[in-house]
Amino acid sequence: MKGALLLNLGSPNSTEVPDVREYLEEFLMDERVLDIAEWKRKLLLKLIILPKRPIASAEAYAKVWTDQGSPLIVTSRAQQKLTQEQTEIPIFLGMRYANPSTADVVAEIKAAGITELLIIPLYPHYAMSSYESAVVKAMEELRAQAPDIKTKLVQPFYNDPKYIHALWESIKPQYEGSGAHLMMSFHGIPERHIQKSDPSHAHCLITPDCCNTCHPAHGTCYRHQCYSTAKALMLHAGIDDKDVTISFQSRLLRDPWLSPYTDFELKRLAQEGVKKLKVICPAFISDCLETLEEIAMEGRDEFLEHGGEEFELIPCLNTHPLWIKWMVDKIENWES
Repeated sequence: MKGALLLNLGSPNSTEVPDVREYLEEFLMDERVLDIAEWKRKLLLKLIILPKRPIASAEAYAKVWTDQGSPLIVTSRAQQKLTQEQTEIPIFLGMRYANPSTADVVAEIKAAGITELLIIPLYPHYAMSSYESAVVKAMEELRAQAPDIKTKLVQPFYNDPKYIHALWESIKPQYEGSGAHLMMSFHGIPERHIQKSDPSHAHCLITPDCCNTCHPAHGTCYRHQCYSTAKALMLHAGIDDKDVTISFQSRLLRDPWLSPYTDFELKRLAQEGVKKLKVICPAFISDCLETLEEIAMEGRDEFLEHGGEEFELIPCLNTHPLWIKWMVDKIENWES
């Protein structure tokens, strides 16, 4: 019996500080997120991050929380429901952190009698801190609880023509004809993650113009894949390079992260005379704290404060019919 598992990041169980602290601790103790020695992670969390950050994060989550709960979880459940309505193959939903946990959903899959499982990480791009971490956790739980289940994994789909088409169709109503500059703000990751994910350890961020020089490392290079999505979208939609700014958001700590940084670019664009700005966040399938609070609220304030006049976050794919169709097609056309 076949089944499909949708995997996403996760969210705190509530906006209460203890729940946010528990979520942040699980997230930041992941060796693929904070990739330093375990004792250093524990010390950093205990002495620096967890005493204060959960309070600020809880306030941020409260700004975007809905009556039904976390926007990410609410949207993910809606995606699961809409996908299930178009296929007879059972659809399951799991989160890398918090609930519904990967462990719990694997137990659910086993109890349902699933013998073949299609795993769909809801990340268009490969990164050790997102796609890789979610997949590794799912495989660990499957080996521990249901080792006989056969699995197939959907690879990062950053340049899949049908994904690009769905992305453009979701953006077009609010962007086309607006005369606005378009910012594509991707989630940032530390530069060292790019180099760690390079199997050759001799290309990414080392070779000049590495993202545009064909190399096997591109299969696991988040930076290359983000730029590939941007280029494919511009080509598909007929958008000129000069009308687009590509940036990276959500940096943490002081290590070098992928640049240019979104907050710096928002300020620069406004100061250079851009008056109307539309922002998309193609690294995310579903709107979440990083889009709804960091971009739609903080980013908007940054842009307007420095001379911009109109700012709009264009929603993620969320439950767009073409995105649901993309998932249904993957599930329905899956060959073992």
